[in-house]
Amino acid sequence: MTTQDEVIQDSKTYYRMANAIDYLQRHFKEQPSLDQVAAEVNMSPFHFQRLFSDWAGISPKKFVQYLSLGYAKQLISNEQSTLLDTAYATGLSGTGRLHDLFVSIEGMTPGEFKNGGEQLNINYSFANSPFGKLIVASTTKGICHLFFEENEEQALSDLKSRFPNAIYRQVMDRLQQDALLIFQKDWRQMNQIKLHLSGTSFQLKVWESLLTIPEGGLTTYGNLAGKINKPKAFRAVGSAIGSNPVAFLIPCHRVIQSSGRLGGYRWGTTRKSVLIGWEAARLEAVRASE
Repeated sequence: MTTQDEVIQDSKTYYRMANAIDYLQRHFKEQPSLDQVAAEVNMSPFHFQRLFSDWAGISPKKFVQYLSLGYAKQLISNEQSTLLDTAYATGLSGTGRLHDLFVSIEGMTPGEFKNGGEQLNINYSFANSPFGKLIVASTTKGICHLFFEENEEQALSDLKSRFPNAIYRQVMDRLQQDALLIFQKDWRQMNQIKLHLSGTSFQLKVWESLLTIPEGGLTTYGNLAGKINKPKAFRAVGSAIGSNPVAFLIPCHRVIQSSGRLGGYRWGTTRKSVLIGWEAARLEAVRASE
């Protein structure tokens, strides 16, 4: 199981690797050398190659291939085939587990959300992840908020803006601990993650549909609209995706444009590309171990 020290180290590494990935994406057509990319992040080529491979599980060059238009188009064109079956076959529902099957959503009642959440008691804490620092918050029923944010003061302000009249305690509870296990490399000890979210019935339906996209898979806004029987509502679907209050646990990063381009992301397009590449690399690693 990944230790907390390893997660903290991964979090620190993420920012350096994100800069490298951003550089690779901007200069991919130029085929930059390992030396050039390493210089961009002020590291020796040897150290950069080793650190990147330890963090992502694959080489920088291979990682960028997962972020290419060709790779994205291949995934979305095969969406109706056996992506989910493939995830099962590669063991993600066994020792690794496909995490989406262990995430459940409960919508808040009007009474729980009225008047700025005055009936809610919310625990919150700050944590590190392989994709940067974050804030995670929970009610007695589940996780209500998870945002990537480096600045703790800003992170807390964002949370309180959603529930201005709730009662807050800075404490790490069991619900948060279960949720944060998703960032570990070994999911065998992971319990079901429960979410307690405020949203319209349409938003909740979109968020639940996002949970059906398997790790390592992608879909488009239009395809997702079709899945919820609202084929003409792709713009509304995009708005609901953008309102997702729980990063990563609800995988809105797996929705891209029909052209194969990434599109926007609430927590930054660089982080979105990193998440997509990371999941593709992990799926590839599981397949290779079969």
